[in-house]
Formats: sequence, C-alpha cells, structure tokens
Amino acid sequence: MVTIERIEHNSLEFPDTEQALSYPNGLLAVGGDLSTRRLLSAYQRGIFPWYEDPQPILWWSPDPRSVLFPDEINISRTLARTLRRDRFRITTDRAFHRVLSGCAAPRARERGTWITNNMARAYMELHRAGYAHSVEVWDEQEQLQGGLYGVALGKVFFGESMFSRVSDASKVALVALTRIMRKHGFEVIDCQVESDHLNSMGARNIPRVDFEHYLPQTGDDGAIALPGSDPWDMDIRVKDLL
Repeated sequence: MVTIERIEHNSLEFPDTEQALSYPNGLLAVGGDLSTRRLLSAYQRGIFPWYEDPQPILWWSPDPRSVLFPDEINISRTLARTLRRDRFRITTDRAFHRVLSGCAAPRARERGTWITNNMARAYMELHRAGYAHSVEVWDEQEQLQGGLYGVALGKVFFGESMFSRVSDASKVALVALTRIMRKHGFEVIDCQVESDHLNSMGARNIPRVDFEHYLPQTGDDGAIALPGSDPWDMDIRVKDLL
C-alpha cells in the first residue's frame, strides 16, 4: 500500500518531488495549510495545491509538466481576427478578486470547483503580498468577460486558472500574459497538467526535472525577490498584442 507523506503544520518542508506518485500523477503530500509562507515554499519547489472539499489539502508535482514558453504562443487565425477587431481592453491586477471569483464559478456540466473558500482567501493573501497576479479582459461596456490568475516567482509564472464569459476572452488573456512575460524576461509559464485547450495555444510537456531548472532561487535572507520593475501595471488595447 502506497502512503503519502503528511505535512506538519509547524514545518514548511516538503518531500523530494521524486517521491511523487505516478498514479495519480504527481500526488506528493497531504495536509499542512495554505499560509503565504507555505505556498511560496511549495511553488519554489514546483509544488502546488489542488483539492476539493471535503478533501484535505493535497500537494502535487506531476511528471511530465505542461508548460508554455512565451515565444511559442500559438495564435490561430480565428483568434487573430478577434485581436484585430480590438473589442477588448486588457488590464493587470485591477480586479484580482473578480478574476478569482470568475475562475471559481462552476463550469458548464460541472457541479463544483477546486477553488475552495480557503484557496480563494490564500491567493488573495498572496496577491496582497505581491506574488499573485491577474490579467483582466474587459469589453467595450467595461464588463469583465474573462481573465486568468497565477503566481509569479523568479522567471516563472505559475498559471492557476482562467475563465471566459464570451468567446476567446481567456485566450486573449493568455496572449497578453505571454507579451508581459517576454517584455519582462520571464522564461516559462507553468500550465501544471496537460489539456487540449492549452496545447492548442502552444503548451507542451517537458520532464519534471527540466521544469525544475527554471524554478526560482532564494536570496541569502531566504526571501524570493520580487521583480525590479513592475510588470503588473498595464492597460492596453487588444490590437497591440499582434
């Protein structure tokens, strides 16, 4: 019988990612909490929480890892037409809580969400600490129609979730994210696990050990440095993404 290591509340340590299960792919540990310090400790190791109520907190490090390199974003002809129409405006970090709520809303044919109330509170704290960020897509009536959020550490953006209320809105947000990444020297967007949707946008699988080469390092004081310049202060028209 396979046993999963339990995380103690008084420790920020995680098992080595090589101990993660192959089935379910990447399950590494259980327990702990969602404090900002623990989440930063996890992301620095390429580990993320993913669970549903009433499960305990589950920690994952899948192999292979789905990633999107900013230069490899695939813009289909249909999406290019959407961008040329210039129907949307894009902002960053202007409505993090609303994007989080949009991502947490159950999808069609789904009964629940993995973004529990505890998860939402934890990522709001990460946002207030300067590590979690959102990309928002607004229509011409200034209605929020899509977006995404994730965690930025070092040169990695750890994508968490995206949502769309109208066609292509989440894709527009992802294109905008890649432009931000390229401008500010980020190397890779972590997509966590493979999906047809992200594959169609240019994501691909790489071995976990290769992904871990991109993970951020801490300074001598144990802190993870924030970017020297602020990449999260943008207000742009969609046509500028082409």
